[in-house]
Amino acid sequence: MGKEFFEAYEISDETFRKMQKKMLEMLLYFKDFCAKHDLMFYLCGGAAIGAIREHGFVPWDDDIDVFMPRADYERFAELWKKYGDKDRFVYCRTNDKVNFHHSCTSLRDPSTTFICSYNQNLDICHGVAFEIAPIDGCPSSKLARRIQLFHAFVYALFNTQRLPNNKGKMFRTMATVLYKLIPSPKVRYKIWKHAEREMSKYSWDECEYVTELIGSVKGMLYKHPKKWFASQKWVDFEGYKVPVMAGYDHYLTRIFGNYMQRPPKDQQHAKHQLEFVDMDHPYTYYKNKKYFPGRKGKFGGAM
Repeated sequence: MGKEFFEAYEISDETFRKMQKKMLEMLLYFKDFCAKHDLMFYLCGGAAIGAIREHGFVPWDDDIDVFMPRADYERFAELWKKYGDKDRFVYCRTNDKVNFHHSCTSLRDPSTTFICSYNQNLDICHGVAFEIAPIDGCPSSKLARRIQLFHAFVYALFNTQRLPNNKGKMFRTMATVLYKLIPSPKVRYKIWKHAEREMSKYSWDECEYVTELIGSVKGMLYKHPKKWFASQKWVDFEGYKVPVMAGYDHYLTRIFGNYMQRPPKDQQHAKHQLEFVDMDHPYTYYKNKKYFPGRKGKFGGAM
């Protein structure tokens, strides 16, 4: 969907479809969990485009992403501790003990293997991931909005702790310099945790606009009318009803342009920088074979 692509890891059609079916299974579990606990979410990115244009997966899409209003996003984290099926899926979110080199939350299936180059040297769950990102309130004051964006950029830099591939050369250069100036993981954690609190402090209920502060720079810079995200519209996806935001057409057009038209063949690529995929064996089978915990080096630009 974006303008920059990685050299594709070759996945057979059979494995790719197994991967999509597993992600659908995770989406349906998540949908039921949210319904049970009164949490709002909506498909976003390629999954939303797939739902509207294809009534299922975009054929080359290798993930499912969803948005949640910030309050529901944080409630999900607490509810998962009590009620989540932890034997079936692993909750992954960067904290002071482990950094996933990814700024959003994910649920991962430990019975599968899905290794990205940027976390190939981490001892984490390398299963197929279902990704969850928050939508935050956006202040009306121009000064407050600039400060929010500043904290969002700081968060992006120090939370992921890897050289970004989707934010432009200037951002990547700045990240390289800052990582060298501040090498301590503890200091980096304190910086991004403070930035996260500051950027997400604006109440959804009191804001006229909302914003996506986790993702591409382009996405960060937009503020969207809250009414687009205030309710859900249920649509068909692989034979099931799933939600998109009520203002999906406005949102998708703003972000992707004419999303109802498939891009040219040379742009039909999966977005992840993959090293290895196996849908029939757990990732633990490949420890020190396909992923190498503690190995020195910069897999995918990890710093």
